[in-house]
Amino acid sequence: MDLNQLLFGVYPYIALAVLAVGSVVRFDREPYTWRTGSSQLLRRRQLMTGSVLFHLGVLMIFAGHFVGLLTPIWIWDALGVPHAAKQMLAMVAGGVAGLFALVGGSLLLHRRLFDPRIRANSSFGDTAILVLLMLQLLLGLSTIPVSFQHRDGAEMLKFMNWAQGVFLFRPHVADFVADTQFVFKAHLTLGMTILLVFPFTRLVHMLSAPVWYLNRRGWQLVRTRRTLPRRPAALAPTYATIPAARPAPVTREEAAK
Repeated sequence: MDLNQLLFGVYPYIALAVLAVGSVVRFDREPYTWRTGSSQLLRRRQLMTGSVLFHLGVLMIFAGHFVGLLTPIWIWDALGVPHAAKQMLAMVAGGVAGLFALVGGSLLLHRRLFDPRIRANSSFGDTAILVLLMLQLLLGLSTIPVSFQHRDGAEMLKFMNWAQGVFLFRPHVADFVADTQFVFKAHLTLGMTILLVFPFTRLVHMLSAPVWYLNRRGWQLVRTRRTLPRRPAALAPTYATIPAARPAPVTREEAAK
């Protein structure tokens, strides 16, 4: 078995199997780790700006890859969308989304690496997965100039056939990408590696976001150092004094006893 067959014919199934089984096992055995450690009280403005840009870009990229790679080719042909037009749309939209995610990720990575308090409370996995995502974004943006040299969409069809062949368990799917440029192969390999480590990182919150975060399940306790206004005396709680019960009078008969 050559390296191409191993990376693009076997490795995809290893990565997807670990992703599925690892996520279920982690959710079952360690449900309290199924979260992202919040550090929003530190450098909140930089966090919000970076997080919005990064998540917006990543969601656009994910949707574009999902629709662009896994939609059967005959559907695009039936809709009358030329392959060249589809590839140009992918380059433009992917480039814009990639820049959003790259700027946002740079802000998040700078915040995590250069703030001593955040760095002290960050695990190796928190920083490593962000570095991997940034490398993947750089590789993805690096494919655009190469794709521009093949504007007929022929290269894009190879990756569509490969991705759909993996999910449909077609044999010899690695042959579709055997003669593609190195930057594309590096992009695919790192993408599968991110899927492989997905269950062991904070990325698992992506799976629960539509269920828990949008439904606002749970509570968040926030403490503030701001001085709160004192309650007016008229609104202050009052407590009524309950008199002690008087003993019942004793009759002559009871006293004689």
